[in-house]
Amino acid sequence: MTDFIEHIPVLLQESVEYLITDSNGIYIDATLGGAGHSQKILQQLGPKGHLYGIDQDHEALRAATDRVGNDTRFTALEGNFGYLPTLVPQEYHGNISGILFDFGVSTHQIKEPERGFSFQHEGPLDMRMSSMSGVSANQVVNEYDYKKLRDVIFHYGEERLSRQIAKEIINRRPLETTSDLREAVESVVKGQHTIKSVARVFQGIRIEVNREMDVLKLALKESLELLKTGGRIVAISYHSLEDRLVKNFFKSGNFEGKIEKDFYGNPITPIEQVNKQIITPTKEEIERNPASRSAKMRVAEKLEEVK
Repeated sequence: MTDFIEHIPVLLQESVEYLITDSNGIYIDATLGGAGHSQKILQQLGPKGHLYGIDQDHEALRAATDRVGNDTRFTALEGNFGYLPTLVPQEYHGNISGILFDFGVSTHQIKEPERGFSFQHEGPLDMRMSSMSGVSANQVVNEYDYKKLRDVIFHYGEERLSRQIAKEIINRRPLETTSDLREAVESVVKGQHTIKSVARVFQGIRIEVNREMDVLKLALKESLELLKTGGRIVAISYHSLEDRLVKNFFKSGNFEGKIEKDFYGNPITPIEQVNKQIITPTKEEIERNPASRSAKMRVAEKLEEVK
């Protein structure tokens, strides 16, 4: 087992400030990772406050628990944040003061070659965030038919040369390593944009492997079931697909972004945005942590349910 590589928490101060409205409330860090956000949340909580930290990566959970120590106000839960209601005790449903989501891949996962997340390290084509995940990157790359592979690269990777790249991958099968995949992309995309295209293809396959968009939608919808009125969701996303879903949900309570209206024309939405503008890292934070440069944070609050 490799040493756990610490992940630098993004928008740390801003996210915790927006999240905590009641220092003795119950909170969820749905993407525990290296516990950077959790440690900061616990510093702000009072003696009656409690924090649930959730992660599907067993190694991350172990390292985070060690880092937090014996704080009785903290409970670590192993599982996917797409199943929040089954992870968080039933008696707290409807009583949660805030939920933090920090989407994306942790530094540890990227820098651990055998996980296969990074095109900068030689490793097997895996990309599963948890050993409990089903399909691996190897299966996506070697078993998907042309149309399915092209759509993954185009829709999830937002790569315009998806057709040519999908054909090249199929021509080179079997691909076994991250280098094999990188070389397939590089043989299609030439010039200064090559690395960006490689990154987009890896992103698209990673999203498919971990069903990231489906899980994100599920988690946001389930958050409303867990939050109390006035409870907040703080969501940090790193690419436009995630941010679009968060933006639409925070605006309307659905993923199309269309606000429904009642018989009288009044808007019906279970949630409202707290910050109208996206919150992004400062220039200083980006210099300190270049991985934060694409981060976008949005905050929303659960409204009182209409009886």
